[in-house]
Formats: sequence, C-alpha cells, structure tokens
Amino acid sequence: MFKFEKEQMVVEIGGRKIGGQPGEYPTALAGTIFYARHKIVEDERKGIFDKAAAEDLINKQAEMEDITGNPAMVQVFGATPEAIINYIDFVAEIWDGPMLLDSTSREARMAAAKRATEAGFANQCIYNSINVSIDEEEFKNLVESDIEASIVLCFDPMDPSVEGKINVLLNGGKTADTGMLELAEKAGIKYPLVDVAVTPLGAGAGNAVRASFAVKAKLGLPVGSGIHNVPSAWDWLRTFRKQLRESGKTQLAKDIHHVCDIGANIVQVMASGDFVLYGPIDNAQLAFPAVAMTDMMIAEAAKDMGITPVENHPIHRLV
Repeated sequence: MFKFEKEQMVVEIGGRKIGGQPGEYPTALAGTIFYARHKIVEDERKGIFDKAAAEDLINKQAEMEDITGNPAMVQVFGATPEAIINYIDFVAEIWDGPMLLDSTSREARMAAAKRATEAGFANQCIYNSINVSIDEEEFKNLVESDIEASIVLCFDPMDPSVEGKINVLLNGGKTADTGMLELAEKAGIKYPLVDVAVTPLGAGAGNAVRASFAVKAKLGLPVGSGIHNVPSAWDWLRTFRKQLRESGKTQLAKDIHHVCDIGANIVQVMASGDFVLYGPIDNAQLAFPAVAMTDMMIAEAAKDMGITPVENHPIHRLV
C-alpha cells in the first residue's frame, strides 16, 4: 500500500465523491444497463424495454451502495439517439446519482448530451468519452451542453505504453494534435475521470494497470477502467468455458467467468483505482462486496500512513 505525494483531486458528481488517496474514499462502481443483448431490452433501436425489470436492477445496485458505502453509478448504453434518450429519461426519473452517457454511436452520445441539458439533469451525467476519435461536431455539441463531468480516455492506438497514455492526455501523443485533458477543459469539463483504457491480455493490459499509478502520481486525477473486458476478450477462457459446457458443466462455465470478471475489478482497485466500470448491472450483488472487501484492506493499511477513510467507507459499515 502507498500514499501519493501529489495532491489527489476529489470530484463530486450526483452527490457521490470520487478520487483521493488510496484508502480514503470507497471505489465508485458503475453497472451497465441496456447493453447489447440485455434481456430486458425489447427493441434496441427504439429503446423499448421492460421498465419494471430495469427499475429493479437500478434499485438493487442502489441497495448495494447503501449496504457497502461504495458509490453507485448507472452506465446507460444506447445504440441509437432514440433509444438512449428513452433510457436516460427513464433512469433520471428514478435515480439521482451519477449516470454515464455511453454509446458506440457518436450521434447517440450527442443526442444524450443535448437531452440531458434540455431536461435539466446534466449535473448528474458523465460523458463517455473524450478520446482521440472525437470530431469537431461532437466536441462542439459537448461545449454547448451543460455537462461538466466526462470520462477522459488515455488511449493512443499508435503508442500503447504507459508513456504513450500519459502523452495522449497531455499533448495528444502520436495520434491527436491536442491533449485529451486540454480538450476536456475547453469543452467545459470540470470533473475529469481518467479511463486508463485496458486492452486484452497480451496487447497491453498490464500497461494500462500500471498507468493507473502513473496518472495519479503525475496528475493527481481520479482513475479507473472497464477492466472486466479483459476476461471477456480472453481467448483461452472462452475456449475453456466452451469445453466445460460441452462436457455438461454449464454452471461451472458460468461460475468461472464470474470469478474472472469480478476478480478483474479487484485488480483495478488494488492499482489505486477510484472507479470501476464493472460491466452488467445485473452483477451488482457480486461486484460490490468484492470491491468493498478490497477497499477495506487498502484502508486498513492506509491508516498507518495517516490516511483516514471517510465516514461512508465500507470499513465503517462492514467490519
């Protein structure tokens, strides 16, 4: 365990605080809802879904927040502008905490930012994300919105090293002309959350984890990632699970994926992570206890370095 010499930023979004020294604040956890092939979605293009099931999932995550003290965030994914607007309108009605606006579609992200501004709930939104592929139209749309928080992706496809990740934040690296943090500031982002952009095993996953330390040590900003994608992209694990299913061990195949999926989140927390995008919100009851346990171990060690965990930390609730 360790303490950074650099002063660490703490941001507050939707009433939840994220950042600080390891052991000071509990790790924020974002569960994704309405993702591709999510069973509660009936029409992913139009954004038609089972509202009762969606509310139940959001409430279960909120319950885990209440139990552990780990701040909850709802990562809303939408494939189209129509879908994501339907989704965020619904979530904003029942959830007042942080909400990530997420899509692989630029048009959907832009529509979400505009809608959040018009509807008056931009203060609880986190844009996902500012990265090297953002174009002028999307950037201008973000500038014109009221959104003040964003994931800032430190990924340079031309340089996956730790140095490359730092460089893309500060000066655009080998891909962009402007650093991602400067872009964020120009877009009106007051609360940057740096995603260290974890790539698959064998393609730089370790560098991304190490970058978590580097970003906090050099810049003092909150860091995290969607590290659960590592086991999802692990070819060996996929083959092994297939073999288990073919031999009739279906439940074991599911369990092994869950163990690796939740275990990956622990790796990010141990690497000084302040937030984790842990994957499907359906897994809240698995992810929150595992991360809370990790937070408590870090907090116990941090006390010897003069770091006091905040009042809502799991160590005050679960020990």
